Amino acid sequence: MRRPVQAALLILSGLALLRVSLFSDLYLRYVKAGMRPLLIASGAVLLTLGVAEAWSWYRRTRHDGDHLPPRTAWLLFLPVLTLALWAPPALGAYTAAREAPKSTTTRPQDFDPLPATSPLPLTLGDFTDRVREDHTKAIRTRTVQMTGFATPAGRGGGWYLTRLIINCCAADAQSVKVRVYGTPSPKPDTWVTITGVWHPHGTLGTASAEVALTAHTLKKIPRPTNGYADALPLG
Repeated sequence: MRRPVQAALLILSGLALLRVSLFSDLYLRYVKAGMRPLLIASGAVLLTLGVAEAWSWYRRTRHDGDHLPPRTAWLLFLPVLTLALWAPPALGAYTAAREAPKSTTTRPQDFDPLPATSPLPLTLGDFTDRVREDHTKAIRTRTVQMTGFATPAGRGGGWYLTRLIINCCAADAQSVKVRVYGTPSPKPDTWVTITGVWHPHGTLGTASAEVALTAHTLKKIPRPTNGYADALPLG
């Protein structure tokens, strides 16, 4: 690869990383929040190297003449320009529909008494654990409130309230799903806050219990800045 192309790619790559990590929150579509300092540092390093390479090439061509790179080299700019000008969207219903739900690991003795708040704010993971692992069946008559995005459920009726969780980046995303009955499904990827009660199917507190909710209310909300977390409902 000719030096001007190398310099341009380094500069564009650096600018693209800085755009999504330093000047916006777009990086949260791809990695965890804790990765931001590393992305900013990487962008700064790439930008510095690109400027240094461009300056070195400029000084040399002042004496030796300009040499144009081959035409095929410009194809390398396409993926960099994509990130610089148009950031790919975050993962959503398409990915979640093809992911098996994240397994729970909470043991029965780990559960604390539920507060008296009604509706009770819960994460999708907490609700799943309470339905299948809590032998006290404390969730049976409680009205709960959860936030996630809509995913088609396919067979069995209803639809899924979903969260995608990442350990490092979008490539290792796992889904947490709660099947919703009693209200029509919003469009896929629509973020909502739902209140409702456990949909009685199976034996509560055992693996036979269906992780499902009979919805009472549904409110559409904007996508949270960091959608890759099983967080409590948004206010």
